[in-house]
Parts: sequence; structure tokens; C-alpha cells
Amino acid sequence: MDNSPEVILGLMAAYFAIVIPLALIFLAAGWRIFTKAGHPGWAVLIPVYNLYVYTQVAKRPGWWLLLYFAGLIPVVGSIGVIVVGLLDSLRIAKLFGKGSGFGIGIFLFSPIFLLILGFGSADYDGTRVD
Repeated sequence: MDNSPEVILGLMAAYFAIVIPLALIFLAAGWRIFTKAGHPGWAVLIPVYNLYVYTQVAKRPGWWLLLYFAGLIPVVGSIGVIVVGLLDSLRIAKLFGKGSGFGIGIFLFSPIFLLILGFGSADYDGTRVD
């Protein structure tokens, strides 16, 4: 393969031509989900804080955010983050009036299912939690 600067710049341009529009679409979906849940949409732009707001949308206590940082612990922490992520996905689906299958969809294919939540007709109801 030719490693000339033109080829590298072309590949970078093609990469960013795909990644940047997708990132903007998913940021917009997150913004809509947060606003549907009564939280500020701009929170999706701030790292860590956006995860805190996500846990608030899921009606979890504030300390729940720390469970996501368990991923820093090798193996066991990663498994814990998977479990917490699945639980939150199921809870988010329920709060938006969707079933468990949709919650699993959020967990496995989050970009697609979060777009459906953000731009679809689903309404947030914080009273749907057990």
C-alpha cells in the first residue's frame, strides 16, 4: 500500500466524512432523550456528566454513576459494567413505555435504538419504575 501523504489524508477525510455526521446524529438523539426526560439536552455534550444525567433519566441514585467506573478493575469490573449497562437499558426502555426486548436492543444496538427513542413518539414517564 502506498503510504504517501495524499493517500493518508484521503483516508482521514473519508473517515471523518462518515464519523462526524454520525456523531452529530447520535448527539442529537441523546439531546432529545434528555429533554424528553426533563433534563437539559446540552448535558449530553459533557463527558462524565452526561453519564450522570443518563443515570438520573434511568431513575438511579447518584452513586450509581460510580458503578460505571468499575470497568477500570480488570475482568470483574468489566462484567459489572455490562450488568449495570443492561439494567439501565431495561430501565430506560420501561420509562419510555417500551418492553424488555427494546431494552435489550438499547443495550446491544444502542445507536439505533437511542435514535428511535429520541426521534420517535415514545414519551418519558418517570412513574413507570417499580
